[in-house]
This record gives sequence, structure tokens and C-alpha cells, in this order.
Amino acid sequence: MKFHLKENGMRVDFEYGTLDISGNEDYGFRPFQLMVASIAGCSASVFRKILDKQRTEVENLVITVDVERNPEEANRIERIDLHYTVTGYNLNTDKLNRNLELSRKNCSMVRSVEDSIRITESLEAVELSR
Repeated sequence: MKFHLKENGMRVDFEYGTLDISGNEDYGFRPFQLMVASIAGCSASVFRKILDKQRTEVENLVITVDVERNPEEANRIERIDLHYTVTGYNLNTDKLNRNLELSRKNCSMVRSVEDSIRITESLEAVELSR
């Protein structure tokens, strides 16, 4: 990766596109947004792969994220709460929770920060009928 200085932040080009990063959201994604997005995105991707392998019939997966920051320590991220809402058919809440625990163990982003940021997960299953 090669990051380039621009007037109001940094820019990096990836295969998928260009990413602008800035402390001012008028000019790019804020670093804390990218940190939270990488944790939620990685966790959700791993969780979804596990559900797909088990042939769990998921119609929708939404993660609501609550972030606590410490303004006395450079606005450090202290806590990230991930709340999963899984909508689908024949959902087993106990099995979903076990799969969520397994996804946590296999998510590189969560594992990278788990000793410095408290990450919690909760789950809600919404059963659809046919």
C-alpha cells in the first residue's frame, strides 16, 4: 500500500477504488470510521461465511454499532458494541450465538484489537414464515 499526502488528508488507491482519509469528514473517511467499519465488516463477513457453510437461510443481516470514545485520551476508541439482527428461516438462536462466538475467534480485525478495545456482540433473530 502506498498512501499519498493531499491537502486535507491522505489518499490510497486499491483495486476496488480510491480511499480518501481525513480527520475532517468533508474530505474523506475519518480514521475512527474506518477502524469501526473494518471490525464490523470483518466480523460480519466471517459470520456470514459460517452461516452459509451451515446452510442457514438468512435473508438479511444488519449490524448496529455503538462506539464509546475517550475524549481525555485523544478520543481513543474504548468500546465497540456490535448488535446483529439476523432475519431468516428456521433460525436457532443458540446455534447463531455459537456461530457468532466462532466468527469472533476467526476475525483478524477483532483479534488484532481485542486487547486494547472492548468489543461486545449481541444477537437478535427475526424469524420469517413461508
